[in-house]
Amino acid sequence: MKRRNFILKSSAFGSAFLFTPLRGTSELMMLKSNTSPDKEVIEKVKLAMLSMQRASWEQGVAAQAFLESDEEDMVVLMAGESVLRQTEEGRLAVLYHDNGVTDPAASGEAVLHAAKLSGDEKMKAAADKMLEYLLERAPKNSSGILYHTINAPQIWVDSLYMAPPFLATAGYFKESIKQIKGIKAALWNPGKKLYSHIWDDGEKTFINKKFWGVGNGWAATGMARVVKALPDDMQSEKEELITYIKEVIDGCLEYIRSDNLFHNVVDDSSTFVETNLSQMLSYTIFSGIKNNWLHKDYLEYAYRMRDAAYKKVDKYGYVQGVCGAPYFDKPGRATEGQAFFLLMEAAYNKLVRS
Repeated sequence: MKRRNFILKSSAFGSAFLFTPLRGTSELMMLKSNTSPDKEVIEKVKLAMLSMQRASWEQGVAAQAFLESDEEDMVVLMAGESVLRQTEEGRLAVLYHDNGVTDPAASGEAVLHAAKLSGDEKMKAAADKMLEYLLERAPKNSSGILYHTINAPQIWVDSLYMAPPFLATAGYFKESIKQIKGIKAALWNPGKKLYSHIWDDGEKTFINKKFWGVGNGWAATGMARVVKALPDDMQSEKEELITYIKEVIDGCLEYIRSDNLFHNVVDDSSTFVETNLSQMLSYTIFSGIKNNWLHKDYLEYAYRMRDAAYKKVDKYGYVQGVCGAPYFDKPGRATEGQAFFLLMEAAYNKLVRS
């Protein structure tokens, strides 16, 4: 399904719309979601998420959902578990044979925040150790761009969410932007306006050139968090990242289905229909409009995708039809699918309350 003309013409919005205050909530609400926030559904989604076994990035995105939902006690609890399972070299939330380089950094912002809330010096030390790992010890390419795994010199689109937001919230703004640009250089397809999944830097070829939906969601949501974290005196850097985000939103929306979901590989209709990318894009759009860097004409799409996500929540609170754990090769359920429902709702609530 093709996007509407206002999306096709989004490049015409230009920088004139960046950081332009909106006229108010009443104008935003002219485009209404069919779904009001449902506290019972949200609580069920949380409980279902907490029931799940979680790898390092899953612990991180779950903790981030509580952080952005302003549930501070839960942030401290989730961060505490990430710190408990920190490896000697500094990787957070690692269970057994986790080869992730950037995945463990997904807990970083929550750990930093928990350290401030609790005053626990061990929390701060753990965050510093994770930072030291990324900056000094982690495997990288010749340009200093982080590899995604320890056991292979590969750059994954997932890393756009895992490491740059933590680097930015910790004050390493230039390093965060450097990582984003390096990953983008390896994986971005300018013709499609989409990110491929995995580049092998050793073989100098794509391991997976396909445009994985959730991978493009990781890109959009990760960069949106970095935009929020950058200081006001980095305006030009913010605007550059906003351009990147708008490009990937537009690239995805080119392939939105009539049910407001996407295929797992967004440009391949033979792949299964998937739920989480709609949640991830809704989160990004709500966040961008709330923070005055995305045009409100995107809001209609966010509402539609949010409505579609609500329809996928079953009676137990599982968000069904996401790219499913543990192998992410078929529709099912996953911690990240639960977390992004909560992140989407947190961003939605902040927008409508503004």
